[in-house]
Amino acid sequence: MSRLRATGVGFRRVGDAAAFGRVAVLMGGASAEREISLMTGNAVLEALVSRGAQAAAFDPAERPLAALVEENTDRVWIALHGPGGEDGAVQGALEWLGVPYTGSGVMGSAVGMDKLRTKQLAQAAGVATPAWIVLRGASDFERAIAELGLPLAVKPASQGSSVGMSRVGSASELPAAWRSATALDPVVIAEQWITGAEYTVGILQGEALPAVRIETPRAFYDYQAKYFADDTRYLIPSGLAADGEQQLQQAALATFAATGAAGWGRVDFVAGADGVPLLLEINTVPGMTGHSLVPMAARAAGIDFAELVWRVLETSFARERT
Repeated sequence: MSRLRATGVGFRRVGDAAAFGRVAVLMGGASAEREISLMTGNAVLEALVSRGAQAAAFDPAERPLAALVEENTDRVWIALHGPGGEDGAVQGALEWLGVPYTGSGVMGSAVGMDKLRTKQLAQAAGVATPAWIVLRGASDFERAIAELGLPLAVKPASQGSSVGMSRVGSASELPAAWRSATALDPVVIAEQWITGAEYTVGILQGEALPAVRIETPRAFYDYQAKYFADDTRYLIPSGLAADGEQQLQQAALATFAATGAAGWGRVDFVAGADGVPLLLEINTVPGMTGHSLVPMAARAAGIDFAELVWRVLETSFARERT
């Protein structure tokens, strides 16, 4: 399967689990994605233990992060999804505590969780996205429909897993969609709805994994389709020609670089009738459940789940203080 590597990227490889020391798997938390975080965290924990790592679960909704230092934790595998875990907050706290952690740093995490800033930075780097406007209130509704047309995607800027997202097919549906989104974040985006193939590209240690094509009979790839539905189809190979696959991988790596993301993650796209990939969002702490996409892509590249979890943990060495 095709893989593409970013230039100038190097990661420490670990052969002995003892080199990791005591590992805490941060899971649960208090966001709307707590349920999925627990699923991810438990799968990660099981994989680490199976490879001989000295790992234990740690739920920051139940214990203060300072307990990590008290328990002599050497590094953290972040399995927290959504605000508080994926937005730079816990990354900043771990920096303050001096505990190395997996994945993106404070800036990359904060930007990646902010769909608006992600779009702005990606566009500046030459990565195309669907047209959008910020919905500040009812005064923007007519403008959104006039400029973007119908249907629309309405989404909060700071949530993952399609939480709070709505497909708006008529003007009468827009107020309720906006209220649903603002209940989660005061910044709300209306985005042109693109009907076409959805793809995702996993990133692992500077390398773009094989693209996955997603097909769902639902109106869109929503929370239920992502984590629980059995009628969602995942196609690897994606069906793209070699140059199309490479274009998608390059766009994913460019988005990662533009937003300051690092270590591992996932970048989602939709392609319209012209086949041009349009950025939807970036995920700096993707799910690692039975329905998750990065493990599927890794498996297609010859990396089993336990090895994937191991390699993600290796990214924590980039956060060690010297």
